Amino acid sequence: MTRATRWALVAGALVIAALVAIVPMVNSPDEPASDEGLAPARAGAQLQACGSGAGTPARELRGVEAVCLADGSRVDVGEVAAAGDRPTLINVWATWCQPCREELPLLDDYAAEPGAARVVTVQVESGQREGLELLTELDVELPGVFDGDGPSGPVREALSVPRALPASYLVTPGGEVELVREPRLFTSAQQIREVVRSGGGGG
Repeated sequence: MTRATRWALVAGALVIAALVAIVPMVNSPDEPASDEGLAPARAGAQLQACGSGAGTPARELRGVEAVCLADGSRVDVGEVAAAGDRPTLINVWATWCQPCREELPLLDDYAAEPGAARVVTVQVESGQREGLELLTELDVELPGVFDGDGPSGPVREALSVPRALPASYLVTPGGEVELVREPRLFTSAQQIREVVRSGGGGG
């Protein structure tokens, strides 16, 4: 092997090593460049800021982190879903879920009512861009978090979310989190009001 060939092999190995180190950085979801690519979709969706609820954090979700769909920041979902004098309603959804597409606008309409409980959404099993574009299409501006596009995520693990979506949870004023079993799918604002009332949310 000539000296030139040896140096060529060394140079090639260094280039490959550099690429191996750089590629994960480029693809990392926490990189600013990746988030900047979602800026137009975030601006179009005009979602409400995640913020913190007014009272007791959701017990099962305390310390569980997810990405806020509105701005890409990492938030404590237990704080976001904190319940005050009224319960918080958490809705888990995905872009491929047709019933979710029908339910989200109902939840958005309910949340706009005077005295309504806080409603927080959790997008799963679909990309952030897809989710933001769907929420824009549906004109839904509820605060929401992204729990990853894979088959599991920290929020889903903490709540033991069933495979069949949508799934809704009620966070009581005491911070307890309960799966809404009846109805599993909201088809009217009145059903939402009744569930909130059952969780200590008044009339």
